Amino acid sequence: MNHRLRSIIRKEFIQIFRDKRTLAIILIIPIMQLFLLGYAATNDIRNIPLVVFDQCRCSESRTLINAYNTADYFKISQYVGSEEEIRALIQSGTASAALIIPPDYDTRLVRGDAQVAFILDGSNPTSASTAYSAAVLIGQAQATELMVEKLSRSGINTDRLTPPLEVRPQVWYNPDLVSSYFMIPGVIGMILFAITSILTATSVVRERERGTIEQLIVTPIRPWELVLGKILPYVILAFIDTFEVLALGHWVFGVPIRGSIWLIILSSGLLLLSGLGIGLFASTVANTQQEAMLTVWMTLLPSIFISGFFFPLEAMPLVLRWVSAIVPLRYYLQILRAVMLKGSGMSAIWVECLALFAFGVIIFIAASLRFRKRLD
Repeated sequence: MNHRLRSIIRKEFIQIFRDKRTLAIILIIPIMQLFLLGYAATNDIRNIPLVVFDQCRCSESRTLINAYNTADYFKISQYVGSEEEIRALIQSGTASAALIIPPDYDTRLVRGDAQVAFILDGSNPTSASTAYSAAVLIGQAQATELMVEKLSRSGINTDRLTPPLEVRPQVWYNPDLVSSYFMIPGVIGMILFAITSILTATSVVRERERGTIEQLIVTPIRPWELVLGKILPYVILAFIDTFEVLALGHWVFGVPIRGSIWLIILSSGLLLLSGLGIGLFASTVANTQQEAMLTVWMTLLPSIFISGFFFPLEAMPLVLRWVSAIVPLRYYLQILRAVMLKGSGMSAIWVECLALFAFGVIIFIAASLRFRKRLD
């Protein structure tokens, strides 16, 4: 490393440490995003407020109510006396589900044709679908228990009764289906991609706003030295944020790291090429730092939504899946989740690594050439 490049890097670090607020944002915002997305952005629906309209008020109905109340999915908020009260509570958002037990529930249960109504608020499809599945499963379990009890009273030995089909599901890599295991790797990718692109773009444009870019151009510094000297400090900061989130995700949220840490570092470096390239490109089309940030966000927001960060790619329309094929963040998230959760090696992720490398090199070289041309 020659003295000119060292001088540029030193100058950029001085600028970073001089701006205490920006440095604090760089180091603290990833932690805030980690805790917000790790705790708030979850699909694990629990304690859905449930109201009960028990018209039978018998021991059988209390057994059914207790079955729903003891499950983690529902929490009985109150008992009501009419269907109008149910409608009012669901419309106001006080309740999300309602259990209606008819007055002849106990007698119908003896005959074997008992029915209950379970009402769900479908305005939130995510919680409604979870509540629907839970309601059906709890009802089926209660029906099976009642059937076994009825057969026992009839003198049939239920110990020898076995169902004709038994399904034994197994969940690999995330047995408890914890949402944070899926979300934390995504946070790492988002932070790495956002910080490198936004800070690179704003740092270059800041020189142009202050009029110091012309002073740098007339010095013996070569264009590639200026580019490298400006971006290297932000590469270091991005890796610091990455390890920060990786460590907190592992220690606080218990996200496993089953694969090689060196594969994570390698793939992170490949993603940096794309992030730095986008930042450099934004700096060539923007004249102010606000314009640079808006330009970066034009590419960052679509990347987050169609990369598989929040929503699975399989659930997207075919056109969006095609578009996501040119999003580098998609391949990084696939690599990171495979390495961290599955313990995958290079043999399983080499295609994604190759795609990430190709996109990164193309984007970075094109942006560097445009940046150099503008300097000339």
